[in-house]
Amino acid sequence: MIDSTPRIISREEAFSEKIVAECILKGGVCVIPTDTVYGFSGIVPWSKNKIQTIKGRDEGKSFIQLIADPNEIYNYTSLSIPSRLFSLWPGALTLVVPVSKGDNAGSTIAFRCPGDAWLRKVVELVGSPIYSTSVNRSGQPVMYKLQSICDEFLGEVDLVVDGDKIIAPDAKASTLVELTDDGQCKVLRQGSVTIPSELLT
Repeated sequence: MIDSTPRIISREEAFSEKIVAECILKGGVCVIPTDTVYGFSGIVPWSKNKIQTIKGRDEGKSFIQLIADPNEIYNYTSLSIPSRLFSLWPGALTLVVPVSKGDNAGSTIAFRCPGDAWLRKVVELVGSPIYSTSVNRSGQPVMYKLQSICDEFLGEVDLVVDGDKIIAPDAKASTLVELTDDGQCKVLRQGSVTIPSELLT
């Protein structure tokens, strides 16, 4: 923990984006509202183990990485993103792409440029991608209400942001689409953004 007393702030609070970004930059793990559901977030790659410990998640599983601008995905992949999918960003669409640049070259990473401007501002202030993974213990249902999240996780995270006004009780996770070097597109998870079949042909 970066602070012995975890904080709870409102997303509507002045400079809340800066408060979250500063916490993340100090190595903290935050619970923040996203454009889909509440998520655990921390800076890539250093917060990964901490988030995995909180969730009780298998180390072999990776997390979605949020970027502030759609074109930032080209900092990591040489793959040309089909315009029919790229046009859906910013939005609740996650693209899994082969990484050809940087330390993770040869792997695949899931990226999302979120539709929510507040969240994009947080990522912009951090200055690098941040992780996003649903708030729940591994294998348990996703948690939607702030009170339940605080009851379960307040002692394990560094900051919680109240976003109950924007998180719907029936919210869906992002739609997950995998892109391959040979130009194939495959829907791995149909979420809040519906991908018509004609967009994948």
